[in-house]
Amino acid sequence: MVGRSYAIFNTAIGRCGIVWSNSGVVAVHLPEAREIDTRRRIFQVHPEAREQQAPLNTELAIEGVVGLLQGSDPDFSDVSLDCSGVPTFDRRVYEYTCSIPRGETRTYHEIARTLRVSGAAHSVAQAIARNPYMIIVPCHRVLEAGSYADRISPYGGVISKRRLLALEGAHPIASKTLFEVLLPVAPPRSPT
Repeated sequence: MVGRSYAIFNTAIGRCGIVWSNSGVVAVHLPEAREIDTRRRIFQVHPEAREQQAPLNTELAIEGVVGLLQGSDPDFSDVSLDCSGVPTFDRRVYEYTCSIPRGETRTYHEIARTLRVSGAAHSVAQAIARNPYMIIVPCHRVLEAGSYADRISPYGGVISKRRLLALEGAHPIASKTLFEVLLPVAPPRSPT
């Protein structure tokens, strides 16, 4: 296989895309409203990619993404990522992000402090926004302090952080951040 390849696959939230190279997974694209839009986004970011049958490493990644979006807790430790072109700082942020337990969140500031780069919360936010490995690197577990924003990386399609966290069963008491804002429950409407 030369260059990059991609595949489109079914999940509980729609048709996702995955791009890979000989070195590993290059990107995971969550679904847009229509499959054609997901394909268009893949071609915008990876114009050289061609649709192919996924190799074993990519199949492991696909199974994990499908599983997480069905509510399971997959292990992505055997999935190789192609990090060529990913800045060193971003890699450090992604490694830490992978250690955040399912159902918990961290803030940009907490990650910057843990990585011992105080004052770099904005740099952490930028790294999270550039995360090409959606779900495999669970950037949806990283939130802003003080308010909850539903923004997700450009690979996120129409799916929000809020929805991904709900699929993971995130609970207010398990979070170190803002779930009192994230998960308010409106009382059920009475029939009129």
